[in-house]
Amino acid sequence: MAFPEYNRYKIEGCGKKGQIRCIFFCEFHPTAGPIISCSEPENYISKELFDSISVYIITKAELQRSTITVTLSNYKILGFPIKIEDKKYERNAFLFNLCFVCDSDIRTVHYEPVVTKLSDYLTAMEIESSFLSKGDKVVKLKSILKQILEELNTKGECALSQGPIATHLKVVSIRVDPSLVADHQVPILIKELPEQHWDLTTQQVTTYIDGFNHIARIAALSDVENSLVKACIQNLIYYGVVSLVPLFQYGNVYCTTPKIKILAQNYHFQQRCLSYVAYSQRALPNLREVFRIYSSMTRGTTVKDLCLRFNPVNLRINERKLVQFGVLEGLIRRIHKYPVYLGDHADLQKSLSGSSSLDEICCSTNITTQRLEDQLETDHNVIMIWK
Repeated sequence: MAFPEYNRYKIEGCGKKGQIRCIFFCEFHPTAGPIISCSEPENYISKELFDSISVYIITKAELQRSTITVTLSNYKILGFPIKIEDKKYERNAFLFNLCFVCDSDIRTVHYEPVVTKLSDYLTAMEIESSFLSKGDKVVKLKSILKQILEELNTKGECALSQGPIATHLKVVSIRVDPSLVADHQVPILIKELPEQHWDLTTQQVTTYIDGFNHIARIAALSDVENSLVKACIQNLIYYGVVSLVPLFQYGNVYCTTPKIKILAQNYHFQQRCLSYVAYSQRALPNLREVFRIYSSMTRGTTVKDLCLRFNPVNLRINERKLVQFGVLEGLIRRIHKYPVYLGDHADLQKSLSGSSSLDEICCSTNITTQRLEDQLETDHNVIMIWK
């Protein structure tokens, strides 16, 4: 019932976001045994169901002060069992558990710190004023549970104050670890850096993040070791400050995605796009011209071809920002070239396996894209795969 760590997180990763359905307080009664003393809403968990799983909720000493997750066919119950030892209690100890109940397919790992902190808050109140063991606790406790349920579901946070003791509960999103960063990828700031004291490496690196410098170039410009730059960028991606886009070159090829229809339908999105891709905010480009260029992005058509055909400067469009916006918003995607060597010998044959794009090869060998393409075009043993 209580999953091992590796298995639990595997299952949690497959879960979806959802609200807390119920919060209940249960305890070990000296004569009745494990019981639910207070629940919001009432009777959400039946007595029969609770009796069948109470051994996992009011646990033995080995599992006390541990996060417990019990997954049933319809529910997932999250708790943090507590034992307060004191001779004033009938059995020299008071055992309780404050539990959150969600649907069985809901991810609950982000509620774990909240349940832990809330249990510690209730423990402090019990030690201070016997709040949980008094006979009149139910009315006060039900009010607290109702507040927690409503505010965590609507605002994701809740402030509690009971007598001299106060606490603040907040549901923190659990982000998926970002993928490894490659030398040829280009970081771009998608929001302003939060006002906090970043480490020296981050301060050095962010100076050169402009949406066009790739990782290897940023490392050279900032005089920071390549591995440290990658770690820094990965950290910024984790916190949603930076995103990665392909290296911009006029020989790049892009094609539109189904999301292009958003540009034709959403007025606010259109205004944001025009403002982003404009050469000057004093004179925004025409939406029709922006849409025409995006729609002309097809396999075999390079950015250079589009510039020669449309002359974006005369249309008040910055082609670099146009591509950047399209990639960030998913309106277009990069079509990469993957060279494959079919012969027996070649200086670059280890790289020409079809698994590395031209961007990766150029970045690792310090060869310009044009020079490498010219070199590969003369070799009849090399074929180019576009994908």
